[in-house]
Amino acid sequence: MKKYRCTVCGYVYDPETGDPDNGVDPGTAFEDIPSDWVCPVCGATKDQFEEV
Repeated sequence: MKKYRCTVCGYVYDPETGDPDNGVDPGTAFEDIPSDWVCPVCGATKDQFEEV
């Protein structure tokens, strides 16, 4: 699965680890994250992420 980086702060979303603190289970592809999810570091929206 592809990783995505926040263009605001540099946080990298890794699907293998997910974001369990914010309701995204490990193994969840970026495309499958709810549209209202935001960067856990800076609060940027999903559309401010780019594939790495």
